[in-house]
Amino acid sequence: MINRTVKSLGLALTLLAASVSLYAKNNVVVIATGGTIAGAGASSTNSATYTAAKVPVDALINAVPQIKDLANVSGVQALQIASESITDKELLSLARQVNDLVKKPSVNGIVITHGSDTLEETAFFLNLVIHTDKPIVLVGSMRPSTALSADGPLNLYSAVALASSDEAKNKGVLVLMNDSIFAARDVTKGINIHTNAFVSQWGALGTVVEKKPYWFRNTLKRHTTSSEFNIEHIKGDQLPVVQIVYGSDSMIPDAYVAYAKAGTKAIVNAGTGNGSVASYIVPTLKQLHDEQGIQIIRSSRVAQGFVLRNAEQPDDKYGWVAAHDLNPQKARLLAALALTKTTDANEIQRMFWQY
Repeated sequence: MINRTVKSLGLALTLLAASVSLYAKNNVVVIATGGTIAGAGASSTNSATYTAAKVPVDALINAVPQIKDLANVSGVQALQIASESITDKELLSLARQVNDLVKKPSVNGIVITHGSDTLEETAFFLNLVIHTDKPIVLVGSMRPSTALSADGPLNLYSAVALASSDEAKNKGVLVLMNDSIFAARDVTKGINIHTNAFVSQWGALGTVVEKKPYWFRNTLKRHTTSSEFNIEHIKGDQLPVVQIVYGSDSMIPDAYVAYAKAGTKAIVNAGTGNGSVASYIVPTLKQLHDEQGIQIIRSSRVAQGFVLRNAEQPDDKYGWVAAHDLNPQKARLLAALALTKTTDANEIQRMFWQY
């Protein structure tokens, strides 16, 4: 009789534990960095004229009390800045804070509120240097919190839903904007005045509808746990200097030369079309590469498509690198990280194929 009672009690406890586990909420940390989602305008009709980075993290969380039904949410104020003012110093600092948090067993997911202007760069950088399978979701807004039909609250709600979902594990760093889930690698800001501002030429990974993520594709490029870059191996608060020159007609070589004098280690040429370089600029770039060892990365100012190696320019002959489908701003980040490991153009090209 006693044995039967003990067994029954044990079964009841097992079922209770399973029930508690089934309904237990994950722990999500919201890391605030500023941006429009934390912005405030003079009136509710100011959706384009406002001051960014005014609302602190606790106020952001409290403004959407429904997120506490999704997860146990806590907040960290990492930065309070408009995202166009973020430098490598802030990127490295943020990455180290994220890295410290994802190591904690008590943290199941991360949401980073961020200005939309450079959200794609921060997302891509974290995608390359943070080694975790836990969801990391960047979110922003196109309208300040004080505007009519502000998009920030629902974006934040959906981001927390995504970061608390076990289905979001091991998918790399994600961006949640306007109900769409994007891969950090290929998302970009495509328009500056509408709430559907973020796009990917390869399409969204999925969507969040009424707090549930729905998935339709995955990213095959290396990221997070499979990356050869690691924030723990990067010292100091600066990356190798990489700068971008925007291609057009009637260019002059002075910008390239000035960047070389300023100590840049690589130049991303945001060329026309297929990463084209004007014939009268080619001698300058060859000289900078051959005589000063500056890496030349051919990207494109065109929003879609990709740069073909040895098309338009003989990259093999010149020792230049094709950025593939990475836009100039993401090419800058990958080139900077690559230069922490090598100055071999062939190795850098491999990285551009794989990431």
